[in-house]
Amino acid sequence: MATSTVRAEETSVFPRFLDLAYPNIERGQGVWLETTAGERILDACSGGAMVACLGYGVQEIIDAASRQAEQVAYFYNHHFTTEPQEELADRIIEVVAPEMARVKFASGGSEANEAAVRLARAYHVDRGQPDRWRIISPAQAYHGSTMGTLALSGRRKSLQDPYADYMPDYLHMFPPTLDELDRTLKQAGPETVSAFFCEPITAAAMPAYSPPDRFWEGLAERREKHGFLVCFDEIVTGVGRVGSWLAAHQLPIEPDIVTIGKGIGAGYWPLAAVLCREHVYVALAEGSAEFDLGHTWDGAPLPCAVGVAVLNYIVRHKLVDRVRDRGPELLEQLKTAMKGKDTVGEVRGRGFLLGVSLVDPRDGKSFLPHELDAASLVDDIAFERGLLVSSTHSTPDGYAGDEVLLAPAFTSTDDELEEMIGRFIDTMGAVDKAVKAKL
Repeated sequence: MATSTVRAEETSVFPRFLDLAYPNIERGQGVWLETTAGERILDACSGGAMVACLGYGVQEIIDAASRQAEQVAYFYNHHFTTEPQEELADRIIEVVAPEMARVKFASGGSEANEAAVRLARAYHVDRGQPDRWRIISPAQAYHGSTMGTLALSGRRKSLQDPYADYMPDYLHMFPPTLDELDRTLKQAGPETVSAFFCEPITAAAMPAYSPPDRFWEGLAERREKHGFLVCFDEIVTGVGRVGSWLAAHQLPIEPDIVTIGKGIGAGYWPLAAVLCREHVYVALAEGSAEFDLGHTWDGAPLPCAVGVAVLNYIVRHKLVDRVRDRGPELLEQLKTAMKGKDTVGEVRGRGFLLGVSLVDPRDGKSFLPHELDAASLVDDIAFERGLLVSSTHSTPDGYAGDEVLLAPAFTSTDDELEEMIGRFIDTMGAVDKAVKAKL
């Protein structure tokens, strides 16, 4: 019989946290997970990493993967193409991003964001500007776990240490204002800047935050003046999470390069993609005529067949419309639910991406003490109440305090969303008491 929890000393797996007992998940159905001990958990963050946007056990997606595996599951994309890859690329351009021209597939967000950085670099080199290599990005962000994508974040203490010496010397700005952007461009020398790289609506690092429209308008003006590219990391926000196919569609700027990921595979297969506009593609086509970047599973038939099935399911069930229409009400429900919680500061939301910032109840605005690790406290108390949320503890970096993320599946019913809010009310009530007892 499988054990209900597994500790580091009881497994051959190398876990992330070596002092944590991991609950053992046996199955998932809809938006519910079940452990081997029979405990049922309401998943309020789509698999913990905002991936399972359609919930668990969607049979037609499972069947699509099975059919493709029976035909051909894998080959290296360097040698061939197949109908699943061709169809998925066409459908992404048709449905998700008609303004984009080309699609290159990857296995996950880190790979896609790394590819976006390299594509921006190749664009400038092929246009005869090899001195453009610097990236500017907001400091409070998360873009992946490879050395290159970690370097895109400015969160030295909570993410980069002790690996910072291995990372490119990118530039980070905080706060994300036009004055700060101008200062950073001057520091870099705008003629050396390859790209401005950001999440248009921040995900895990500061859920559902986006600068005002004036920032994006000013960014577009500076792109025109200085010649760098704008790259949007939409690994989380793309494919409907914020109530539009891309978060970019809600902003007064058109990015040159966009990455998408979690929603296109929906947790049924690792899948991500880099999308670029025509002028980016043409620069390479008329230059080196090559973009020499390949990962083992890029564009393989099985993940692409899954992506086609996921995209078709979202379209047929009008789930982006569902997120767009239900999101504002969900945000208001969450704001109402958090009234009177002394450890809660700002409550933000775009579509089915919701964020709750935590504050010190003694003054209602300061970050909670680092040693308290309130993010872990929230996650643990929520789990005790059968609720899965995802919290981040970025206080040591000084840009933001502890943040709680809720990102339910697009398929969540109204009753399940109500249940999520109810359990979160209980969670934050208990967090209030626990934090005050520790201060």
